Amino acid sequence: MVALTLKTSPVRHPDFLAFPWATPLEDWPDDMAVRLPRGRHRHVVRFIEHDGNFFAFKEINPTLAHREFELLEYLKEQDLPVVDLVGVADQRIDEQGTPLDAILITEHLRYSLPYLHLFAGPGGDGLHDSLVDALTVLLCRIHLVGFFWGDCSLGNALFRRDAGALVAYLVDTETGAREIQLTDGQRTHDLQIAVENIVGGLFELEAMGRLPEGVDPIEVVESLERRYHDLWSELTRTDELNGDELYRIAERLERLNDLGFDTEQMEIRQTEGGRQQIRFRPMVVEEGHHRRELKRLTGIDAQENQARRLLRALHGYGAWLAAEPGGPGTDMPEAIKVYRWLTERYQPTIAATPDGLRGKLSEPEFYVQVMEHLWYLSEKAGHDYGLVNATNHYIDNVLADLPEEATLLAAVDPSIGGPSRP
Repeated sequence: MVALTLKTSPVRHPDFLAFPWATPLEDWPDDMAVRLPRGRHRHVVRFIEHDGNFFAFKEINPTLAHREFELLEYLKEQDLPVVDLVGVADQRIDEQGTPLDAILITEHLRYSLPYLHLFAGPGGDGLHDSLVDALTVLLCRIHLVGFFWGDCSLGNALFRRDAGALVAYLVDTETGAREIQLTDGQRTHDLQIAVENIVGGLFELEAMGRLPEGVDPIEVVESLERRYHDLWSELTRTDELNGDELYRIAERLERLNDLGFDTEQMEIRQTEGGRQQIRFRPMVVEEGHHRRELKRLTGIDAQENQARRLLRALHGYGAWLAAEPGGPGTDMPEAIKVYRWLTERYQPTIAATPDGLRGKLSEPEFYVQVMEHLWYLSEKAGHDYGLVNATNHYIDNVLADLPEEATLLAAVDPSIGGPSRP
């Protein structure tokens, strides 16, 4: 006997009713299960493959199973990185009539690995910093929506590379609690639980000889605490902007970048007084991500740091356009944002360079320098100085005095073209 509560249509899932529900999960036939990377769990967890899809089955108390189902569903609705729900199987009874625990069914997160495997696996040297940052982002994001995790540990998160980003996914919420808003005390308590669990797991890895050389468990968790507080402060600060303070967005993004994070999504909301409030969604990225992303979106070939700043300018302008009165809001297609940034900001700025000065800087570097100049002039004036005005000011007062970089580069390496010197 079994009662199945499915989150999604059974059409895309196997015939669950044919599964051996009257048998404890740990005794299911071995030919049903597959071995996949996993963390440690206090409950029995098995992975089942069907038609190329993988499902995680966790045997757990029925009340906890339904509660965890509801919490995962809530987090998913908040667009947070959690595993996809399938359903709950409860009211299970074995052949002797003894009640069995329920089974929570989720889809296995493809291409994901546990924190434990990434820390100790091959090629993991230096990766722990990115993992700590990804976990920091996850904690901040769930705390922003009032979710208390209660058991952040090596086994309760998975990590996946996603278009250059390293994202931490929450996979176990049985100790979680949903609040309207977390108090500072609740957040601190949740962070301390994470610190204790993670440092314990890392010391265990160290005892097993599987912790990369040079990784200090204490330094790792101290970094987690420090990064969490820094990111939380930056994410929860409220800036209200006037309509002529576009440069303030770049300022906020600069601070977020200085912390080592990038922005996956930016939202600007109009207040009743006609001002705007900014909110960011942080992410952690791999080296070279910005260059690849800029090339994909715009066709501009730039160095990594240049690309990071150009993307920041693009996304900031796109968010500003989306927040315009009568504008499309967050529904503005990405292609439209890119097109308008290129045609209204980037290309006119590049075109403004006098022919005699075009060899001074590469085009991406010229735009980056103009944006820095715009921020400086706006900060000094106390309002947005205007891109056209800042471009002209930069050309007249800075660019004209710079050396010919294209010529100097060619002199060092004639293979890049251009005139050379003896």
